[in-house]
Parts: sequence; structure tokens; C-alpha cells
Amino acid sequence: MSKDSKMRATINQKLTEMGERERLKELLRAKLTECGWRDQLKALCKDVIKEKGLEHATVEDLVVEITPKGRVLVPDSVKRELLQRIRAFLAQHAT
Repeated sequence: MSKDSKMRATINQKLTEMGERERLKELLRAKLTECGWRDQLKALCKDVIKEKGLEHATVEDLVVEITPKGRVLVPDSVKRELLQRIRAFLAQHAT
């Protein structure tokens, strides 16, 4: 396991243990809904289903096509805010 992988695992464990991971997930959900991201993804899903046809579109198809687009569509401001909160949490709970 690389140094980065170990660090990520440690950070993730600390976030989970202290309940911060769930708080961050809730914040992310709220921010994504607020900025219209969820509606954008819903529209993209509908487009994929129309393109492939209801009978031929699978969940796997949606995941493969929508995931990269969904990541790109997350506003930078949301990414920055989450990163800032993670950094603040880690600074506060550094051991």
C-alpha cells in the first residue's frame, strides 16, 4: 500500500469514527441539490434512456455514462468547501 493510500485510509477512518463523514455527505447532498446538480443528472439519465430505449438501458449503462459527467458537473465551489471542511477537521483533530 502506497503512502498516499495509507494516508487516505487513515483520514477516512478518522472522518468515519468521529461522524464527520456523514455530516460531510449530508452537506454535499444539500449543496448538490441547491445548485441543481441532481436535476442535471436526472436529465442526463433521461437522455441516456431515450437514446438506448427503455428496454435496453440498464443501470450499468447509466452508471458508466453518467458517473464521469456527474463528477465534472460538481461545481468547484462545492469541491472547495468540502476540501476546506476536511482540512479544518483534520487540523482540529490532528494527533
